Amino acid sequence: MDRARFLSATGATAAIALAPQLARADVPLSVMTLPIDQGAQAFYAQDLGYFKNAGLDATVSITNFGTQVASAVAGGSIQIGQSNVISLAAAHERGLPFALIAAAGLYSTLKPTSMMIVDKNSPLKTAKDLSGKTVAVNGLKSITQISVQAWADQNGGDSQQIKFVEMPFVEMEPALVSGRIDMALLADPDATTALAAGRTRPFGKAFDAIGKQFLIGGWFAKTDWISANVDTVHKFVAVMRQSAQWANKPANTKASAAILEKYTKVAVGNANRILYGERLDPALIQPCIDVAAKYGVLKAAFPAAQIVSNV
Repeated sequence: MDRARFLSATGATAAIALAPQLARADVPLSVMTLPIDQGAQAFYAQDLGYFKNAGLDATVSITNFGTQVASAVAGGSIQIGQSNVISLAAAHERGLPFALIAAAGLYSTLKPTSMMIVDKNSPLKTAKDLSGKTVAVNGLKSITQISVQAWADQNGGDSQQIKFVEMPFVEMEPALVSGRIDMALLADPDATTALAAGRTRPFGKAFDAIGKQFLIGGWFAKTDWISANVDTVHKFVAVMRQSAQWANKPANTKASAAILEKYTKVAVGNANRILYGERLDPALIQPCIDVAAKYGVLKAAFPAAQIVSNV
């Protein structure tokens, strides 16, 4: 072999040898969610290796407040966050450059994963009894508060007479028992755990006032980041769909419970488990936007497609 052919051959061999190494370079990605079933896809993806298999070096952070997720994404310290769609609709109306890229938890009245709860000895019986009472939600002017307002009004109460306070889910059951609040809207696994302790009782399904089935939350990012990182976005969306499909299978309920307990530090036990959307459907987002407009969180309703990324 002459020198030119030798150099060409060795160069090609070196390139082939380096190719797998270059392909294995994972893209750093920062993700933030809440310690509840609704946004647990990221936990599953992390523990099952879905992020790694997709070429993503993901760091998953946890916070108890949805407002902190929005602030982190807006400030650039987090690239992708999970939040309820009402909060995202409000951010859109204020001009914040957020867009949904993947679905998170779905609400179904057949398998409710959020419940209004009161102390077992509470005198509260009907929606009318909530007038003048203090209700804890995990986010003011979010889906949790609005669902309680809508439920109260639909069932003969007056939402304008209810006082709302913001509180992490994990603190709600002790606050009920001590009498610091009169009612709380808890999400699972905290709801089932609180009821299992025997010191509280269920009061009603607030989310039914929004719809029998709708998208509660989704994964979002800043629009300029989405445009500049299309390949990463596509990989993340594929991973969330893979996690949703895995978690939605009844055969994986026990395994997903173990992962959820690891991250939330709350015993899942026999808690109702949320279903996840496997694609973004504006029709499942619209009910939240409409009820948010009705209760003044939004100035007016708008087509849900406006907050869904077209990348």
